[in-house]
Amino acid sequence: MRITKYTHACVRLEHEGRVLVIDPGIWSEPAALSGADAVLVTHEHADHVDVLRLAGLGVPVHAPAGAHLPRLEVTGVDVDTEFSAAGFRVRAVGGRHAPVHGGLPDCVNLGYIVYTVDETLYHPGDSLHVPQQPIETLAVPAQASWMRTAEAIDFVRAVGPRRAFAMHDGQINERGLHSVNGWLTEETDNGYRYLAPGESL
Repeated sequence: MRITKYTHACVRLEHEGRVLVIDPGIWSEPAALSGADAVLVTHEHADHVDVLRLAGLGVPVHAPAGAHLPRLEVTGVDVDTEFSAAGFRVRAVGGRHAPVHGGLPDCVNLGYIVYTVDETLYHPGDSLHVPQQPIETLAVPAQASWMRTAEAIDFVRAVGPRRAFAMHDGQINERGLHSVNGWLTEETDNGYRYLAPGESL
């Protein structure tokens, strides 16, 4: 499976001629959706879903049941549901967006575990939900208003992937990114690396 990271939380997966894109938000490059066969959306926030772009794309979009996505036709997904998207087997996990303060923002958020024959990739969206199964590749949030660096480190350790790469980094400047990457590299033993937008594993 070829994994390409785009700006912020957008990840493109390619396998055997099929293309699945996760969380193409308003900051992600249009190239992320080139030739896409299906899209997964973790939650309704604009940094994870560009509603207007997806409405004009004309490919199946899977999003949490109950997500508020006006003008966008989606297939609603519930937690612990397994389904197929672009020929990939997918399992939805988690349930809610991580809180920033006072329980807000409280919206549905699903992480997605994507399977191929010999690999699993986990994209948690805006949560640090730890799935109860082995994960080969983890997309770990690098920065957010709802988390601290210590939580990102603990998340990688708890999931225990073979390798991890940063995402959710669109609001962090170069100095901050250098610091977060340093901590994650030093404090996790899971093949952590940073991918610049457009770089692939």
